[in-house]
Amino acid sequence: MYEDLKKVIEDSSNIVFFGGAGVSTESGIPDFRSVDGLYNQKYKYPPETILSHSFFMTRPKDFYDFYRDKMICTSAKPNKAHYALARLEEQGKLRAVVTQNIDGLHQLAGSRTVYELHGSVLRNYCMKCHKFYDLSAVTESTDIPKCKCGGIIKPDVVLYEEGLDDKTVSAAVHAIAKADVLIIGGTSLNVYPAAGFLRYFDGSKIVLINKSPTSYDKEADIVIRDPIGQVLGEVVQ
Repeated sequence: MYEDLKKVIEDSSNIVFFGGAGVSTESGIPDFRSVDGLYNQKYKYPPETILSHSFFMTRPKDFYDFYRDKMICTSAKPNKAHYALARLEEQGKLRAVVTQNIDGLHQLAGSRTVYELHGSVLRNYCMKCHKFYDLSAVTESTDIPKCKCGGIIKPDVVLYEEGLDDKTVSAAVHAIAKADVLIIGGTSLNVYPAAGFLRYFDGSKIVLINKSPTSYDKEADIVIRDPIGQVLGEVVQ
């Protein structure tokens, strides 16, 4: 399978990568739905509730206690998968990374065209005056981070009950629709509407790299069950 993937990459100059939490687990960032993921841990409130717009608005202190503890990992570094994708872009083969992750590791590895469907922990803004802040505004606060104007600083991440950014969605869909090869990695494909973007792909090859089965396996030309960092690190030189 590795040789098949290597040939697909060699023969294409219009690849799009669509990735999820599994891309960053090898960097030490926990995913959500695995046995050890956030959704299988016990908290005062379910993570899905804490990470909702209504919870943020009504209980911002509880939100930030969880968010700082579980959603921010300042020690995380890009892994082999992130660097391999950056190399593919540099080689003129990869046109875009479409990610469900909010950690900014693709950009840190050197990727330039990255569509962050769910936003980024690295960007934060005041809900009152709209001034932007970097991550330190959140990490250096022990309470609810506040702007100088008095407004609450909110992470630029898409919470439950919130819609995706229209411009990001449009650019991601356009990239997927124009691609010849779609590599899907580290995602259960259970999160919508993001997973629904795959239906716009009309190219020649679909590659799926994920440690567990997905509902999209039957659509893929190549399915690899190994860790994505291992796969891309070996295939992409």
